[in-house]
Amino acid sequence: MSTPVFALVGRPNVGKSTLFNRFTGTRDALVADFPGLTRDRQYGRGEFEEKRFIVVDTGGLSPESADALSALAEQQARMAIDEADEVLFIVDAQAGVMPSDRDIAEYLRKLGKKVRLLANKAEGMGRATVADFFGLGLGEPLPISAEHGDGVPPLLRSLLANTEPTPREEEDNGRIRVAVVGRPNAGKSTLVNRLLGEDRVLSSDQPGTTRDAISVFFEWEGRGFELIDTAGIRRRSRVSEVIEKFSIVKALQAIERAHVVIAMVDAREEIGMQDARLMGLIAHHGRALVLAVNKWDSLPGDQRRSVKDQVDFRLPFLDFVSLNFISALHGSSLRELMEDVVEAYEATTRDLPTPELNRVLEQAVERHAPHAVLGRHIKLRYAHQSGRNPPSIMIHGNQTDKLKDSYKSYLTNVFRQAFKLKGVPLRLEFKTGDNPFKDKKNVLTGRQIKKRRRLTERYR
Repeated sequence: MSTPVFALVGRPNVGKSTLFNRFTGTRDALVADFPGLTRDRQYGRGEFEEKRFIVVDTGGLSPESADALSALAEQQARMAIDEADEVLFIVDAQAGVMPSDRDIAEYLRKLGKKVRLLANKAEGMGRATVADFFGLGLGEPLPISAEHGDGVPPLLRSLLANTEPTPREEEDNGRIRVAVVGRPNAGKSTLVNRLLGEDRVLSSDQPGTTRDAISVFFEWEGRGFELIDTAGIRRRSRVSEVIEKFSIVKALQAIERAHVVIAMVDAREEIGMQDARLMGLIAHHGRALVLAVNKWDSLPGDQRRSVKDQVDFRLPFLDFVSLNFISALHGSSLRELMEDVVEAYEATTRDLPTPELNRVLEQAVERHAPHAVLGRHIKLRYAHQSGRNPPSIMIHGNQTDKLKDSYKSYLTNVFRQAFKLKGVPLRLEFKTGDNPFKDKKNVLTGRQIKKRRRLTERYR
């Protein structure tokens, strides 16, 4: 089952971005400024009760004329609505029904999409107080508070009622899911065909040939794989065809499903900000990543040096990722690529023994102790694994919230090297133990009370 997609629509200032942040668990609506999107469409990933989903935030709609409404089909809100499984129409419960709310509701009814009406800013209000919104003709309005979270858990539970929980790794039968992503014409379909040994997916020099995410199964050296070929992601100015707009959410869903992502770039093209953002999004999703620089054959020596410099300059945050220079057309270096894919999969699903984790932590602290805070030393007591895919490590101690980012990076590198976690965005979580004496008063004995009184009188 694919990851469900929910689009947030409504007029400006009704709380769409606030609800987006509530769904995604972030503090910034620009969670994924994904290449190929207009400025007012933001894609984010959410998870609730072990069920994952994708939410799309749109700019406020201000349909003040018939012309504005008819133009919606060509604007970003229409794109988000078209690719969504369900539309969440947000209104302001405190402001009441506005004329623009009626215009948007009329537009949504004509589309025939599944729409859920949410009356936001309804903290402390009951269902009766939002009854006026029944007049929009979109069913019963659900009062919520995106800012305070009132009504959001029941809403998500209802939205995800038919969504299966994210399957555990043990249920994958050992098959490695690999998504291939990148710009159009980077050679993604050519790579899939070369690995399969047949022209399984359509490959052409014409950018944008692949329109959907295509899954194919194959075996390599006795291991089962599921390859997911995705449509290329273009720059915003290059995305024009309506059918191509759907490729963005398909690529997001492919990344969500994958154990390992092969990010392909064209050696003959400059590595730009859209490539960096795409790979940053993959790392943000916690997916293991392998970087493949394609069309490396017959590239002049000076141009090869330039490409390597671009990787170092544009992608410094991917120092943990395996870098492969390949030719998908001729098949060169594909064995090394697949070996790195297997290594990344094994790293992201690896069990990290608690005794070994604590040994590595103890040695790391002995080599380089955390800084002191107001004269008090930060103590990191013990560690244990808190998750897989990506691997997460929970470290317990005191004042862990005072740790500097540089020290967290140091610990990340130590654990990565100790457990050979190549190609995996390792996550460290910190927890400060409760002080058992906090808020507890020290009860003085009678003798201590007399002594305190005597000292007070002496120095009065």
